[in-house]
Amino acid sequence: MDDAHRAAFKTLLDRRRAEVDQTLAVLQADLDGLAVARGDSTADDEHDPEGVTLSAEWSRLEGLRAQQEQERELVDAAVARWDAGDYGTCVGCGRPIPLARLRVRPMATRCVPCAERFER
Repeated sequence: MDDAHRAAFKTLLDRRRAEVDQTLAVLQADLDGLAVARGDSTADDEHDPEGVTLSAEWSRLEGLRAQQEQERELVDAAVARWDAGDYGTCVGCGRPIPLARLRVRPMATRCVPCAERFER
């Protein structure tokens, strides 16, 4: 991978990390607001036929938060590979991961053939 592509992918990873951090902040604010609403003894959402329950919303937001935490871990691992000079190298076969794959999945650790074998 040439220097121009390396720099572009680093920018892409940094941007993705910032997006994940922003999403996590929004989710945490929503969870904090929901915690206040759950603590309000007058909130009787279990009998509200019009909307979702606070418990259901809490579960949904926690699931989204967990997904974003996992995404952040993947981005951080990709940045660590970039810093070590290993970014874009398949962990399965050691060959370069095609640029087209990295554009679609910038956190990819395997080329397509190795990823297919790994998932079987």
